[in-house]
Amino acid sequence: MRIAVAATPEVAIPTLDALLTSEHELLCVITRPDAPAGRGRALHSTPVANWAETNNVKLFKPENSQALGELVEDLDLVVTIGYGLLLPEEILEKPKHGFINLHFSLLPRWRGAAPVQRAIEAGDSVTGVTVFQLDAGMDTGPIYLSSQIPLSTSTTANQLFQSLANLGVEPVLKTLDLIERGERPTPQEDAGATRAYKLSKEEGLIDWNSDAEVINRKINAFSPDPGAWSNFRGQIIKINKVRVSSESADAGVLKAVEKSIYIGTATSALELLEVTPSGKAQMSATSWANGARLNATDVLQ
Repeated sequence: MRIAVAATPEVAIPTLDALLTSEHELLCVITRPDAPAGRGRALHSTPVANWAETNNVKLFKPENSQALGELVEDLDLVVTIGYGLLLPEEILEKPKHGFINLHFSLLPRWRGAAPVQRAIEAGDSVTGVTVFQLDAGMDTGPIYLSSQIPLSTSTTANQLFQSLANLGVEPVLKTLDLIERGERPTPQEDAGATRAYKLSKEEGLIDWNSDAEVINRKINAFSPDPGAWSNFRGQIIKINKVRVSSESADAGVLKAVEKSIYIGTATSALELLEVTPSGKAQMSATSWANGARLNATDVLQ
C-alpha cells in the first residue's frame, strides 16, 4: 500500500522504522510545525521530523488540517501516532482506506490525550495498545487489533511510553495486512469508556494527606513531564522518584533515618529517592537533604 505516517513524538519511531523496511511504500511523513522549546524558546523540529530527515523520507509540516488534507488525497492509507490534531471527517475519508491510529491504551479505556499517564495514575493492572480506524470522535473509531501488557506499580510514564511504542509495531503491520484483505474493524463499545485528560502542571501538586500508594502512582505518572511537585521553604521541588516504605511520619513531614530520607503521608511514609530542587539539576534525595541541611521543622506542602 501507498501510505503516509502523521506523527509527532519519539514513540512513533519504532513503527516508522518497521514501515520503512516493510513491503509497503512509505511515501511521506507528516508532522507538526516547528515549535519553540527550552529556555531560549528557539524553534525545534519534532522527533519525527528529525527521523524523516535522517532517513531521507519526504517530510511535510502542514499548518492546518486543510493543508494536511491536500497531502493525503491520493494515498491508500494514513497511519497516525500522537499527531496531536483532531481531524474532520471529510479529511479522514480522502485516502482510499482512510486513517488508522496507534493509541496507547486498551480502548475504550482511556480515550484522550494522556492515556499512558492516566493508566499509571489509576493503578491499572494491565494496559496496552489499540489500532483503530479514525472517525470524527475522540478515539471512538472501530477497532482492528489490540495488544496488552501487565502494568507494574513501579513503572513510570517514560518507561511505559517506550514499552508501548515497541509493542505497537506488530499490531500496526498486522492491521495493514487485514486492510489489504478487505477485513473490517469491530465497532468500539462505549461501555467502560474513560477519558484521559491532558495533564497540567497545577495538577502535579502532591497532597501529602493522600494514601502513599496513590502518591507513588501520581509521581510515576507525572514523571518526567509535567512532573509531580511540592513546596519546600517557599520554593518548588520536583519529586521524581519515591518508594513505599514501612516507616511512618505525619503527612508532609520529612524524616531522616540513617542514610535515607522519608516523607509522611496519610498511610506509610514514602522514601524519597530522587528530586529536582528549584533552579538545580535532578539529584538523589540524600544529596539534596545534605545540601539543604534539614531540620526538625522542615515539611513539604
